[in-house]
Amino acid sequence: EVQLVESGGGLVQHGGSLRLSCAASGFTVAYRNVTWVRQAPGKGLDWVSCIDSDGSTYYADSVKGRFTSSRDNAKNTWFLQMNSLKPEDTAIYYCAAILYGWACESDKFEYRGQGTQVTVSS
Repeated sequence: EVQLVESGGGLVQHGGSLRLSCAASGFTVAYRNVTWVRQAPGKGLDWVSCIDSDGSTYYADSVKGRFTSSRDNAKNTWFLQMNSLKPEDTAIYYCAAILYGWACESDKFEYRGQGTQVTVSS
């Protein structure tokens, strides 16, 4: 059974930092394109960042320079380090594994976590 367990969300002040984790079971993270997306209140899903199976990382322009994706193959977990947070980063953040054959930035999820709330106060 595949599971994605997210953690690390919370309430933080403008300019603060949070680190999200996505622990996977049932598949090997290192072999997959894995991603982070977010959904702000009343809006659709926005792509945030991803790590492809080669370990290359990609970022949306809105988070470039502030967020960093990484993974720990031994723990089968990937992370999103979020620095210099802004109120507009407030959203539910989801981790997801992309279907084989689709690009890292794709919204073709095979598996998705339950989401973790990130709230940035001004």
